[in-house]
Amino acid sequence: MADKKLLFSIGSALDKEDGWHFEEEKTSLKSTEIKLPSKHFLVLKMEKRQGKPVSMVGPFFLEKEDLTKLCSLLKKKLGSGGTCKEEWMEFQGECREKLKGFLVNEGFRFKG
Repeated sequence: MADKKLLFSIGSALDKEDGWHFEEEKTSLKSTEIKLPSKHFLVLKMEKRQGKPVSMVGPFFLEKEDLTKLCSLLKKKLGSGGTCKEEWMEFQGECREKLKGFLVNEGFRFKG
């Protein structure tokens, strides 16, 4: 009977510290290696979100400030909206070929 009381104990998962340590370990495992543009091997992808195309390129191994500057420059050249999410850049519309041309001129390389 004592075993059954332990199975139905009242408590919250937040009372335990396991959940909080898991998030800290997850963020600390992310590598922050900075590479030169010529050492990158970027991948171009396209997704459809709510029926609209989104062009994605990455992963970039740059400092956050350099990544946002590059993203802003590319948005101006493409004439479209976009964002930087972690190591990937996302641009509105189907613009993979133009994007590849601009990034090759900046010194980046692509897989395939």
